[in-house]
Amino acid sequence: MKAALLRRLPGLAAETSFSEILTGSVWAMSARVLATALAMTTSIITARFYGAEIMGIVATINAFLGLATTFTLMGTSTSILRLIPEHMAKYSPGSAHRIYRKVLFLIAGTGLIAGVILFVASPFIAGRIYSKPQFMSFFAAASVFVVFMSLGNLNTQSVRSLKLVRTFAFMQLLSPLCRLLVLLLLTSFWFRPINPVCALFSSLVITAVAGTLIVETTFRRKIGIHDKIHDIPVRVIASLSLPMLMTSAMGLLIGQASVIVLGMFRPVAEVGYYDVAVKMSTLTTFLLQAVNVIAAPKFSELYYAGRIDDLFRAAHVSAKLIFWSTIPILLTLVAIGNPLLSLLYGRQFTASYTPMLLLLFGQFVNAASGSTGYFMNMIGHEKALRNIMLVAGLTNVFTNVLVVPHYGVVGAALACSISLIFWNSCCLLFVKIKYNHFIGYLPFLRSSPRQ
Repeated sequence: MKAALLRRLPGLAAETSFSEILTGSVWAMSARVLATALAMTTSIITARFYGAEIMGIVATINAFLGLATTFTLMGTSTSILRLIPEHMAKYSPGSAHRIYRKVLFLIAGTGLIAGVILFVASPFIAGRIYSKPQFMSFFAAASVFVVFMSLGNLNTQSVRSLKLVRTFAFMQLLSPLCRLLVLLLLTSFWFRPINPVCALFSSLVITAVAGTLIVETTFRRKIGIHDKIHDIPVRVIASLSLPMLMTSAMGLLIGQASVIVLGMFRPVAEVGYYDVAVKMSTLTTFLLQAVNVIAAPKFSELYYAGRIDDLFRAAHVSAKLIFWSTIPILLTLVAIGNPLLSLLYGRQFTASYTPMLLLLFGQFVNAASGSTGYFMNMIGHEKALRNIMLVAGLTNVFTNVLVVPHYGVVGAALACSISLIFWNSCCLLFVKIKYNHFIGYLPFLRSSPRQ
């Protein structure tokens, strides 16, 4: 795979920063392909054996957990990508471990508090917000697992910040693998409608526990007796992280607002159709996510080392790699998406095709833009990114509320794509104005800096 990519992008192998990104990205993309295959298998089993309504319930719970977890993490899952590499480079592994421990205990506390509050509020959430009182038990159960999802996300990003590419690949596989195995066991030996929900909750617990053990073990191996410790108060970590919280929250709104609004205004089966459209359209994001795994800490490293030319070179060639690897998948889904949906999920899920096309257009712009969000976060422009994401997120919510009651899944997909295109375009424009560099990639755009 790496050799094929190098043939597509000749001459880039000599770039040290790009070579590291490419090598790590191949590992991350391979893991992502397997993880997506596992997740797709889980969704196909859920659709075939449990139906669109249960798929909608699982998607709604996932959106609920994602929203809760975003606030319990308080932006630390992004700031840790900057803090750990910075402390590893400037001070020592012991100093980086001190940061990790402080964040870990902070998030465990906020996760437990949020879980209790959401458990008590579950009747209100189900009855008043979603107008589906029968979902109260699902929301109450999900609130118990908020802390596990929070710790799982934090540990996954901590592994990523340490540039443990193979370990991160394992972490990517762990949750979908556990979820699929639990679902298969329950479906085979104890068939109940709630089995997909139980499988989801089980995977969260396993990922949280395993991730904590992995990160702690890794740090113990790196820490030396004479490590230089640079202590940072929790309030300083919070002041850095909170602007990133807004960015994360708005990013989640862009991804999940459609699910939430569909759950509020439309039948739960439509949430299932939309969930399938999202899963299919995000098949195009393999390499974007894989590159981000390595590129985010690399951007931070290059910026704080003062290697600005290398920083923009790495950003641009990463976008080029993302673009050319995404286009074939996108065109394939456009061409055969309808029969593919029918084959995999069943004839009723062909209703997902039109929203999938709208989402694919947004993903095309996302791919051409490169790692815009992570780039801005890693070089100290998290507040500007926060403002962009705030406008994009609010636009997404407003558009969803406006169109979803009338147009259902098609309106939800349209709202999501509009906000995705908006924030990527704004990020590219900000970097261009600030640094006179275009970090995206379009083959017909010749104004990009030569690499």
